Amino acid sequence: MFAQLTGNNRVKDVLTRMLESGRLPGALLFVGEEGIGKKLFALEVARALNCRTPVGVEGCGVCGPCKRIVHFNYPTSSNTDDWIPIIWTDHRDVGMVVAPRRVLRVEQMRQIEGEANFRPFEGKARVFIVDEAERFNDASANALLKVLEEPPSTAHLILITSRPAMLLPTILSRCQMIRFSPLSPAEIEDHLTSNKLVEPASARVRARTAGGSIARALSGDIQTFNAQRKAMLAVLEALSLADGRAQLLKSAEQLNEAQYKDEFEERLDVLETLIRDAWMLSLGVESTELVNEDLLTDLQGISKRIDPSKAAAWILEIEDVREQLIVNINKKVATDSLFLQMASGEIPLKRFSVK
Repeated sequence: MFAQLTGNNRVKDVLTRMLESGRLPGALLFVGEEGIGKKLFALEVARALNCRTPVGVEGCGVCGPCKRIVHFNYPTSSNTDDWIPIIWTDHRDVGMVVAPRRVLRVEQMRQIEGEANFRPFEGKARVFIVDEAERFNDASANALLKVLEEPPSTAHLILITSRPAMLLPTILSRCQMIRFSPLSPAEIEDHLTSNKLVEPASARVRARTAGGSIARALSGDIQTFNAQRKAMLAVLEALSLADGRAQLLKSAEQLNEAQYKDEFEERLDVLETLIRDAWMLSLGVESTELVNEDLLTDLQGISKRIDPSKAAAWILEIEDVREQLIVNINKKVATDSLFLQMASGEIPLKRFSVK
């Protein structure tokens, strides 16, 4: 049932109204950040269409079909060819295709078209999910156009994407788009704790740094995150001190050590949230609004020493570096210059040479 899913109450209302009216579109496009539950919503739609003992217009979640619909039979090998066929759930009327490598294949779309023309095996409708629809190329997208435009009455296609701008206009025009919003920190924290997915002590921090995504809240380990925060807190502490340049250069060196090369962007993200929190405290915002509320004592001390206008400029400078990562900047030079310019308050940043 939709009530068991976390967040996006507006989407729940929209889908419920569609089901109540009996006018659920044959082609839906679920759009939103990664890891916020779009696939779970798609499966809940499949349950609603095939449940034997529905509760109103929703699936009951306990009958045989409802239980089997949520269990996918994923291939057990990493062989690309094994990932080309439709991945069926334990319910033979509900399946999904995923990109075997970088793109969705033409043959996968032809499989969907062929299967969509069969009547349901045991339920009332066949449901086909296309995961990461942004991985269409022109050929595979065009291969799906016919069934998107005129899906059989007993077939429903649900495309899922976090990057709708990458879809062809011909795909977008044939689907009813439903936009999902990022989840609030409170929603994520409640989901993590009520489902016992992480230790309660780390749930709040994970939720506030997840950017609205449950998947992001569950990724990585809290020990690594805490180490990153400790290092970036030292950077912010040095920025707030008049004589902190030596510490800034030391931190820049550490950020570029080989063991941290894969954490460069993550550490910039952490630094940004710390600056934001100190900035908010300097403006008198309540501590409950902080991402890193557990570091309140440290952040309060820093907030008393920073100029709010400088904090705003620091965030802009970090974003400038982030943009330059696209063109493969020299991270060592960029980091040294970033920290020193943040300390001096000079903006904007200079552009850095490509490696």
